[in-house]
Amino acid sequence: MKKKLFFVLFAIIFVIGMELFLRIYFGFCDTVLIQEDLDLEYIAQPNQERFRFRNHIEYNSKSMRSEVLDSTAVKILGFGDSVINGGVQTDQDSLATSLLSKGLSKRYGEKVQFLNISAGSWGPDNCYAYLQKHGDFGAKSIYLFVSSHDAYDNMNFEKIVDVNKSFPSKQYISALYELVDRYLYPRLKSLIRETSSKNTNLGINKNEDDSTFNTGFIPFLAYSKNRNIPLTIYLHADKEELNMGSYNEQGQEIIGFAKANGINLIMDLENGLDQSHFRDKIHLNSRGQHKMAKIILDNWSRSVKGY
Repeated sequence: MKKKLFFVLFAIIFVIGMELFLRIYFGFCDTVLIQEDLDLEYIAQPNQERFRFRNHIEYNSKSMRSEVLDSTAVKILGFGDSVINGGVQTDQDSLATSLLSKGLSKRYGEKVQFLNISAGSWGPDNCYAYLQKHGDFGAKSIYLFVSSHDAYDNMNFEKIVDVNKSFPSKQYISALYELVDRYLYPRLKSLIRETSSKNTNLGINKNEDDSTFNTGFIPFLAYSKNRNIPLTIYLHADKEELNMGSYNEQGQEIIGFAKANGINLIMDLENGLDQSHFRDKIHLNSRGQHKMAKIILDNWSRSVKGY
């Protein structure tokens, strides 16, 4: 009886200890929450401050992964998907947009906010829907961050919030349950099936069978021309393209669109991107976020300043 009691107490203490460790050290039960949106498909819930996987994550009242909007600051809008968003694996201070805000503020001696308007798997059409819904906040310049897969990655409005575990609307009640349900069980199931779900792992390519060039590109161009706001497209290469030394067919279409319409284009494949900048086959690690910021700053004098 004493041995049984000992093991029961040990098990209770172990479970409580693991629960506290996962919550306090790794930030379980404190992930970024998402909400459905009739216009954008989905977006991060506003006004969030999270601590997840040792990283600080912040969303302002407009669901931007940026600090609180400053009415006196010069604003540059940065639209994109999980690449510029960084996810919970990237600390707020290591985001390219955070680094650009600091770098440009220092360069021009006035406060500049390079705003991060993004969500996993967003394409230019999601981004433009946000622009239509919320306006441009008096921005002096717009940056659209895309990858080759965005050429045909159109919105389909399939339910994703609380269906894909990477897009939850509420926190888990237990850190241990979250560890098992969100991470261990899906990976075990993937190993058994000897396959991997690309949407769960990367959150990209929602509608890769669509043959329509993403419907957000042309409206962004028209918006920037009508309001005389300079537009830049930043084309990010994935690891496969890096290995090939060139963008794939879809990337070439984006390049052709930008050149045909006189849009300022930055291609990180031509600006020193290398293997050390990736955390997986497409997303950037902290070093990669710093590289992205440096590429934009280095190209700033050769691009449209915007103010």
